[in-house]
Amino acid sequence: MSRRHKAEKREINPDPKFGDLVVTKFMNAIMLHGKKSVAETIVYGAFDVVESKSKQEPIAIFHQALENVAPHVEVRSRRVGGATYQVPVDVRPERRQALAIRWLINAARKRNETTMVDRLSGELLDASNNRGSAVKKREDTHKMADANRAFSHYRW
Repeated sequence: MSRRHKAEKREINPDPKFGDLVVTKFMNAIMLHGKKSVAETIVYGAFDVVESKSKQEPIAIFHQALENVAPHVEVRSRRVGGATYQVPVDVRPERRQALAIRWLINAARKRNETTMVDRLSGELLDASNNRGSAVKKREDTHKMADANRAFSHYRW
């Protein structure tokens, strides 16, 4: 990590269909090997499936799913006097969003449907209804932070 100055955040453009920055971040996280058009096809296809299954606006379901997956607290390792403690800390908003996106994509990739469009749409619908493995990951993170609440005085 550089001590001279902070890394500047790159400006990203909103996606062409919905004009939403978060959808662009989500697309960039899905993208493999720089194939943005493939990522666009996957995300927009999943949004179409979500819209046909739920009869609601896909962007609203997407934001609801992200909100349901985003963690409020997490544990960070802190070394004190030769012992390592798991200290619960609050999560910054940018990290909350990044973790939610990452957990949703990983959970979708682990599903058993045949195409990534089906996997992603299923995981988005599950997460918007507070089900699915991405929401379980958030619950496990919260449980671990709750179990280690005794070490919260080591917060820095």
